[in-house]
Amino acid sequence: MADKDIIKLIIAENQQFVKSIKFHKRDYFFEDNLNYVLVGLRRAGKSYLLFQQIHHLLDNGHDIEEILYFNFEDDRLGMMTISDLDTIKTAYEEMYSSTPIFFLDEIQIVNGWEKFARRLADRGYIVFVTGSNAMMLSSEIATTLGGRYMVTEVYPLSFKEYLRFKNIDLEERNVLYSHAVDISRHMESYFQYGGLPEVGERQDKRAWTSGLFNKIFFGDLISRYQIRNDHALNILVRKLAESVKQPLSYSRMAAIVSSTGKKVSTDTVIDYVEYMKESWLILPIENICAKLADKASNRKYYFIDNGILNLFLTDPVSSLLENIVAIQLCKQYGNNVFFYNDKVEVDFYIPESETAIQVTHSLNDTSTLDREIEALKKIGNHLPVKKRIMITRNENTQFEDSQIEVLSLKKWLLQK
Repeated sequence: MADKDIIKLIIAENQQFVKSIKFHKRDYFFEDNLNYVLVGLRRAGKSYLLFQQIHHLLDNGHDIEEILYFNFEDDRLGMMTISDLDTIKTAYEEMYSSTPIFFLDEIQIVNGWEKFARRLADRGYIVFVTGSNAMMLSSEIATTLGGRYMVTEVYPLSFKEYLRFKNIDLEERNVLYSHAVDISRHMESYFQYGGLPEVGERQDKRAWTSGLFNKIFFGDLISRYQIRNDHALNILVRKLAESVKQPLSYSRMAAIVSSTGKKVSTDTVIDYVEYMKESWLILPIENICAKLADKASNRKYYFIDNGILNLFLTDPVSSLLENIVAIQLCKQYGNNVFFYNDKVEVDFYIPESETAIQVTHSLNDTSTLDREIEALKKIGNHLPVKKRIMITRNENTQFEDSQIEVLSLKKWLLQK
């Protein structure tokens, strides 16, 4: 049983802590009077969004006494049970007469938390919940929460958010000219090391990202799913990283892993890929024109962050370029991002906006360029296309054929 006096102390301390936090606004919006579950990769900034929402409430007339922010990773708590969750509510009610707004950070640590969260919602409380545990999106929990919560996936920083964290205000007049050198420098760092909020403040960015990946690998994958063959999983991660631009079938992945000396079945590979997806490590994308069976079994796999992907690459530029485009598209369109592969290949197709996108490192390779231009033109014979875009590493130009817009990665990421 948790000590109620310690819980009261933590509640009071946390109120002062979150009130004093300085932050840069992220591009997330939460509707009033709705409950939210924030999920995503470790260190992607879920807690940060709780602080942002708390400050939004304070700026709109709420009092700090209404805020019940509780971080379940506080080392003073020990092992908590579901009955301790009621103790938190009771402790708050003994301190204040206000109706609390709950911000429950990393609550997945408490077994059975979802029953408490549903009860709070049923009684009309406003509740925000965060967690890195993939089980927070399991079918059982979705059923238990009963549609009472909006699930919001939290991605690493977009490039616009990254610049905001570097104190570059894109709303400032002529900012792209007055800060051109700084923006280019930050673009290179973002491209190589990704958008996890903490990495931008680290001196040894690669070492920090490597440490984070190890926590994901051993904590969110090996330990959580009780995987015995960690060698096979490690080989699979590396193979997916090497192949971000190419479709991979489950049977092909199983053959590659097995060739290293640790035999795995296709069924095991299917499980491993699903575990990586549930842990927000990878983003699978399907071929929009494939038959139903091939849609699921022969997909392209991107990584949720360029910094993590870059840990496994020796010649990274073209892979990082396509991966960063995939991240931005998945953040904007969710599961409605596809590739097209049927006689011609197009890197990305967005049905919602009827947009076809090719990604190429440079326009100097004329044979590759001609092939990709031809694919952008021909996809319109099979799918509705209103917009054709070619994204390059650094080049902006205009083809004589005005059907295709050519944008550098930086310009595309900074578009309104």
